[in-house]
Amino acid sequence: MDLLHSWGVSLAVYLQKEYIAYDSWFQLISYGADLHTTFFIFFPIWFHLKRDVGIKLIWVGVVGDWLNLVLKWVLFGERPYWWVHETRFYGTDPAPALRQLPITCETGPGSPSGHAMGSAAVGYAMVTSMLSIAAQRKPSALHYWLLQVGLWTLLGLVELLVCMSRVYVAAHFPHQVICGVISGITVAEIFSRQQWIYKTRLHRYFSISLFLLVFAVGLYVLLKAVGVDLLWTLEKAQKWCVNPTWVHLDTTPFASLMRNVGSLFGLGLGLHSPLYTKSTSASFRMGCISISLVLLQLLDFLSFPSDNHIIFYILSFTKSAVALLVPTILVPRCLSFLVQENKIEKAL
Repeated sequence: MDLLHSWGVSLAVYLQKEYIAYDSWFQLISYGADLHTTFFIFFPIWFHLKRDVGIKLIWVGVVGDWLNLVLKWVLFGERPYWWVHETRFYGTDPAPALRQLPITCETGPGSPSGHAMGSAAVGYAMVTSMLSIAAQRKPSALHYWLLQVGLWTLLGLVELLVCMSRVYVAAHFPHQVICGVISGITVAEIFSRQQWIYKTRLHRYFSISLFLLVFAVGLYVLLKAVGVDLLWTLEKAQKWCVNPTWVHLDTTPFASLMRNVGSLFGLGLGLHSPLYTKSTSASFRMGCISISLVLLQLLDFLSFPSDNHIIFYILSFTKSAVALLVPTILVPRCLSFLVQENKIEKAL
């Protein structure tokens, strides 16, 4: 593995030297590839345009990220920014100089890449959904072929940039991002064949959310009991990150777990709430999308102190659940009430 890791470090050094002018772009790409974009941007848009696509994005994102967490705990992947300081591969020669950025110091294991896996899964789900919608309108064979080529090419370019950005910021080795892309597409393909997720009752949302939480926590406790500390990477991040303020609690495995469980539970609550209101006209849908996006960006500004880890994780769960309730019930219900009030006033 040292040889593979050394090749990855060399590639990261090359990218950092040759593409330093695109430093801010690579950071922006990494930020956009996070599942946060799916929950706060893609979901409210798709949910009001095509309800089932929005639901599928949440299932793909949550289950894919949960699986990514389990795989990381099992595979024990290193990260370039700390491996380069601890390896004996270079002997007496100086280790390559890897530059760190504010988004470099991820605290979990590195394999497979969560950003690559999440973006590939969500991107694949959106592309296949758009092609399915287009096919229902029965376009000509040429137009449909051009659409296929365009969408798959776009997804390929996006994933290439995501992979490059994760290597550029020294958060992942190349083989980790490749594994992430393959794993993400696999998860999305599996869920594209599942129909039960669109008709799941609230008790099943609760049961699955509880299972994801208990399984991950149980795995951690079990391995901890036999002497395996699954949070071994947190110490490495704190030791080798050049700026301690770049090590954030929200990048830890448990923070990711609580966000995912909260998102899935929030979706279940939203879809089965007595306040749930289906989108009707195009203008109503556009209004729901616009207001939801604004409110979610305001919610996103809400941050929590990380002094108490338990409270931080609980608040992360709550915030993620609320982020799904905003576009599913809060905005449509309030907007529907305002529309009805206007109709009554005009009638009078």
